Amino acid sequence: MASIDLSTIIKAYDVRGTVPDPFSPAVAEAVGAAFARVVVLPGAVEGVRPEVVIGNDMRDSGPALVEAFARGLTAAGVDVVRIGLCSTDGLYYASGARNVPGAMFTASHNPAIYNGIKLCRPGARPVGEETGLAQVRELAQTFLDEGLPAAVEVPGTVSEVDLLGDYAAFLRSLVDLSGIRPLKVVVDAGNGMGGHTVPAVLGTGAGLPALPLDVVPLYFELDGSFPNHEANPLEPANLVDLQKAVVEHGADLGLAFDGDADRCFVVDENGRAVSPSAVTALVGLRELAKEQAAGLADGQPVTVIHNLITSRAVPELLTAAGATTVRTRVGHSFIKAQMAEHGAVFGGEHSAHYYFRDFWFADTGMLAAMHVLAALGGQEHPMSALAEMYEPYVASGEINSRVADVPAARARVLDAYRAAYPGVEVDELDGATVSHWEGQPRWWFNLRASNTEPLLRLNVEAADADVMEKVRDDVLALVRQDGGEPA
Repeated sequence: MASIDLSTIIKAYDVRGTVPDPFSPAVAEAVGAAFARVVVLPGAVEGVRPEVVIGNDMRDSGPALVEAFARGLTAAGVDVVRIGLCSTDGLYYASGARNVPGAMFTASHNPAIYNGIKLCRPGARPVGEETGLAQVRELAQTFLDEGLPAAVEVPGTVSEVDLLGDYAAFLRSLVDLSGIRPLKVVVDAGNGMGGHTVPAVLGTGAGLPALPLDVVPLYFELDGSFPNHEANPLEPANLVDLQKAVVEHGADLGLAFDGDADRCFVVDENGRAVSPSAVTALVGLRELAKEQAAGLADGQPVTVIHNLITSRAVPELLTAAGATTVRTRVGHSFIKAQMAEHGAVFGGEHSAHYYFRDFWFADTGMLAAMHVLAALGGQEHPMSALAEMYEPYVASGEINSRVADVPAARARVLDAYRAAYPGVEVDELDGATVSHWEGQPRWWFNLRASNTEPLLRLNVEAADADVMEKVRDDVLALVRQDGGEPA
């Protein structure tokens, strides 16, 4: 039987595929063997046994895939430390705290039939297409096609350790919630790993002292079939249950986590979704203030990273407070690279990924949620009033259009706006960003092509709703002019 083509499941950032075909235990073992030789062994310290930490989410296929991946590592002489059920940021904690490479088995919010692997170097540094994943894919393909190499004379060992309590204590050391006013918070875990981590971090599940939080759990039962709704809070339909519960319980706010609990979305006391851009500004300002209070900012730039489709309010508010902001392309690999390059204290994306210098430049939705709780509980105003401070403009959200000819549709839009607004600013850092922010009325939009489908993704922001809606509708009409349709 011909081997599978690993390029179908090992892409730019991670491994992702349906189980068991094409993502089988044999594939996991080959990837483990390749990871050992490409990443783990070359970075090992002489005289110290190389080690990898492995965690998995609640999917039924996880344990068998982890076991196979571990076989590939131990046969190469690498010790394996299994930390069991964890969130993706829980795995990053393990990699950072132990300073060893890691592997997280998760497919995030994908349906139950999927699983995947997120790989990292010591200190939770990502392994992507340009930082080792392409070589892992190539070598794993060779192992699948030609057979695995013989095991070393002294294979690695496998041990198990529970780091949930250490993870929870570490997060609490970064944000102190003990002195906030009492808050009632509804948390929708979507049957994902938030149901495992929230009781430990925000409750007493890991033996930590109680916080002034009344947590109302929603779908905390770990179930990789996601029986209640898809564990992807970026889709508005998946927030409906949380929004309803927040209002019914008279809660102060709601939190929604995705399947592997590395992203967090916020809902105010009225059930309204708070923009991830507002959360980026709020958390960024808190991290900046912490640096300034500690005297660390004296004469030194405090940098915050944001991607190019976050609100213009993010750089405006942060710059006014004394931060240096860096605008980057969409995607966690770009954010993490810029975080490390600039030593940035914080980074945020429109997709509700939040990155922290104090968390090894990795993303953690839980830490962002704790910052929101601290900000809300440290003053008397409701969440809606707090969020309003960081949301002065009106955004469309991301709108996808399926088109037959992506380059032609994109060119049609740019030609029309250059003709209608002579001198309009256009930059192509990621797709095309057309900006009329220095003129009147103030608006900008970004049009990006999907890497995998014939889609154009539109984001629009303006100073008021009428302008945003007009720009949105005009651009969509141009995009879909030649038979395009919503996607």
